[in-house]
Amino acid sequence: MTTGLSSVWARVKNWVVAVAVAAVLMISALAGDHPAPEGLGLLGFALVTASGLALAASRRAPVAVLVATGLCVVGYNAIGFGVPAIAYLFAVYAAVRAGHRLVTLGASAALLVVLPLAIMVSPADGALKEALAQSRGVLELAWLIAAAAAGEALRQAERRADEAERTREETARLRATQERLHIARELHDSLTHQISIIKVQAEVAVHLARKRGEQVPESLLAIQEAGRAATRELRATLETLRDLTKSPSHGLDHLPELLAGAEKIGLATTLTIEGDQRDVPEAVGRTAYRIVQESLTNTARHASAAAAAVRIDYRPDALSIRIDDDGTARPGAAPVPGVGLLGMHERVLALGGRLRAEPRTGGGFTVQAELPVVRVP
Repeated sequence: MTTGLSSVWARVKNWVVAVAVAAVLMISALAGDHPAPEGLGLLGFALVTASGLALAASRRAPVAVLVATGLCVVGYNAIGFGVPAIAYLFAVYAAVRAGHRLVTLGASAALLVVLPLAIMVSPADGALKEALAQSRGVLELAWLIAAAAAGEALRQAERRADEAERTREETARLRATQERLHIARELHDSLTHQISIIKVQAEVAVHLARKRGEQVPESLLAIQEAGRAATRELRATLETLRDLTKSPSHGLDHLPELLAGAEKIGLATTLTIEGDQRDVPEAVGRTAYRIVQESLTNTARHASAAAAAVRIDYRPDALSIRIDDDGTARPGAAPVPGVGLLGMHERVLALGGRLRAEPRTGGGFTVQAELPVVRVP
C-alpha cells in the first residue's frame, strides 16, 4: 500500500514539474520577438510546450525524455525562438540521477555542437556573433554541469540510503538468526537433561531385570533405544549450531576444505564450477556454503552413498547450486523433512531464492537451489 502511494505521488510530482516548466517556457516564448512565419511560429510554440511536458515521463524513460527535449530545443531555436533550454537541463538532471551518465554526456556534447548551427540557419536577425552569443545564453556549459552534478549527487545519496536499508535488514536477519540459535541451544540443553534422566532410568530398570533373571519388557527396551537415539540426534544438532556460531563467514571459497573433509570420512566428492566465477554478496556465499555442507552431512549420515557431486553455476542474475549423490533414495519416495532441510529452506527463502530437495530419477538424492545475486547486498 505504501509503495503504491509513493508511486502515485512520484507521478504527480513529475506532472507538476512538467506543467510548471512548460508554463515558464511558454511565458518566455510569448514575451520574445519571433520573426518566423505564422505557421512555423505555431510549430515553435508547440515544440516549446512539448519540451516541458515531456518531463512528465522523466522518471520512467529518462533517456527518451533527454533525446526528446534536446530535439525540441534544436527545433524551436532553428525556427527562431530564443527560449532558454530549461526543460533540457531538467532532463539532464533526471538522466544522470537514473545513472545514464555517458548517454547524457554524449547527448549534451552533440547538442552543444548542433545548437549554434540551428541558430545560424534560423530566420532571426543579427550577425553571426549575435547568434553565437544567443546560443551561449540559451545553453551554457556551466548550467549543464550544474544539472548533471545535482543529478549525480542525488543518485549517490539514494544509493547510500538503499545500502543503509539493506544493511539494517541484514542486521535484523542476523539478530533473528542468533535469537533462533539461542532458543535452540536452550531447548537442546533442556531436552538433553530430561532425555538423559529417562535413558538412565530405563537402563537401570533393564539392568535390574536382567540381574534378577527376569524377561525385559519390549517397551522398556524401546524406551532405552529411543533415549540413545534422541541423545545422538541432539548432540549432532548442537555440533551444527556450534559450527554456525563459530564460522559465520564461511563462503564459497571454503568449499574445497568442506569437500576435503567429506573425503576423509569416505565420501568421494567432485566440484564443478560453471559460468564466470566472481564475487557474490556475502549472504549468498554463506548460504550456498551451508546448503552444500548440510547436503553432504545428510548424504554421509542417511543416504548410504559412496559419492556426491557438487555443481556451482554463476549466472548473470543468480547463483545456482546442485548437489547429487548416489545413495539409496528412489524416485517417488518423499523426503523426510528433517531439521537440516527445514534450515536450508529458511535460508533460501530469506534471500528470495528457490530450493528443491528430492530423490533423483536415476536413484540417489538431489538438492538444487537458486539464489538471486541482484536483490541481495
